Amino acid sequence: MIPRHHKVMSEAMSLSRREMLARCGGGLGLLGLAGLLADEGLLSSAAAATIAGPGQGSGLNARDPMAPKPSHFPARAKAVIWLFINGGPSQVDTWDYKPELEKRHGKNLPGFDKQTGFFPENVGALMKSPFKFAQHGQCGKWASELFPHMAQHVDKMAFIHSGYTKSNNHSPALYMMSSGTTRMGFPSVGSWVSYGLGSESRDLPGFVVMSDPKGRGLPKGNANNWSAGFLPGVYQGTYLNPKGAPIANLARPAGMNDSQQRAQLDLLARLNRQHLDEHPAERELAARIESFELAYRMQMSAPEAINIDSEPQHIQQLYGLDDPGCAHFGRQCLTARRMVERGVRFVQIYSGGMDNQLSWDGHIDIQGNHSGFAKETDRPIAGLLADLQQRGLLDDTLVIWAGEFGRLPIAQKAAKPGRDHNPHAFTCWLAGGGAKGGVSYGETDEVGFKSVVDKVSVNDLHATILHLLGIDHTRLTYRYSGRDFRLTDVAGNVIEKIVA
Repeated sequence: MIPRHHKVMSEAMSLSRREMLARCGGGLGLLGLAGLLADEGLLSSAAAATIAGPGQGSGLNARDPMAPKPSHFPARAKAVIWLFINGGPSQVDTWDYKPELEKRHGKNLPGFDKQTGFFPENVGALMKSPFKFAQHGQCGKWASELFPHMAQHVDKMAFIHSGYTKSNNHSPALYMMSSGTTRMGFPSVGSWVSYGLGSESRDLPGFVVMSDPKGRGLPKGNANNWSAGFLPGVYQGTYLNPKGAPIANLARPAGMNDSQQRAQLDLLARLNRQHLDEHPAERELAARIESFELAYRMQMSAPEAINIDSEPQHIQQLYGLDDPGCAHFGRQCLTARRMVERGVRFVQIYSGGMDNQLSWDGHIDIQGNHSGFAKETDRPIAGLLADLQQRGLLDDTLVIWAGEFGRLPIAQKAAKPGRDHNPHAFTCWLAGGGAKGGVSYGETDEVGFKSVVDKVSVNDLHATILHLLGIDHTRLTYRYSGRDFRLTDVAGNVIEKIVA
């Protein structure tokens, strides 16, 4: 019998140079990988089941990346409905009342930089709001006549009047509001929230997006506004088509029954999980497995969730479904309520589409532009707030009304004057989900041109949203390209004064 050490030496001597280098290289690579995995905490006994995200205490569950995860501290909100007022609503024509603007109507704004907006050749004089303002609620909030229904709910709203952003151009500003940076390719707020908290729904996406359904197109930047960026793809927003089948490619293939499809998915999952056991750090594979399973579950649950015709008539009327002028947006708001009711974590609805006059981008005829879009959204949003409250959902559902920037208090010259973009000031509001109702935070100057008191950056807004969801924005991070990224980058402060 040949001694074992002689046998090993004989096998080693029979290796070719190519085989020897390959084995040595593989061994060194595995040593390096082991070191990296140890740094990430992936060599524990639970490594096959959990992939710890840097700063994310609960980790990323490789078996189910959308499984609910604990928050960093007790949350006030469980879900978010973001009403994205696409195009840039004018703060001085909606919620930021400026009597001084009326007094100085027709006068020039001293020291104004014509490059502030997007059309420097059309800069005019200061222009008062064409809309009347009145006080509402116990808090006495001044609100434009554009919103007779929403104005009845001002005691539920926390207004931020001192917002500012980094760009006067739609696409970068949309990216900034959506992802915390003016560049495309970064995860959106909804994706970060889904990554941090998972979803309480096992049969619906964690993040759902609805765009303008009246043929006006997507917001500028398109699907980049709800992209998962460098996060695993399972966290990307699921887009509901405004016409036709709400979710593309969801129906089972013709000629395949349920048992056949289930067998196909089981085989696919078994093969993928076998590979995942051998490569536990492949996060995209875990996301892909879950996306197949979620699509299968959604075939049964999604049609029921978006079937608003099953709602009682009085609820449909509350959202304005009996009014052709606002029924389209009302259907989306009612769908949003049904989604969060079923455990969806983040819902985003866009009012307005691509081109200027097809959104709140009132370069021409600010009066006609804002009147039209306010009529479409006012009653449905008020109905949403009332419905959430009567169902006990407003306490833990955060509703946000915001666009990508504000508008200038001066006129943009046209036959019917409009207003140009203004990155220096915007107004938004938050309701429910731990936001303090009936308060106003921050101030713009006396004509509404620049934020001057308690200025709020987009990063501050995002930090506050995460805080209400029980997330410390400095700890919600993801390792990519050698560094830890977060929604708020290296900035952001929670606006404590609007937290109940």
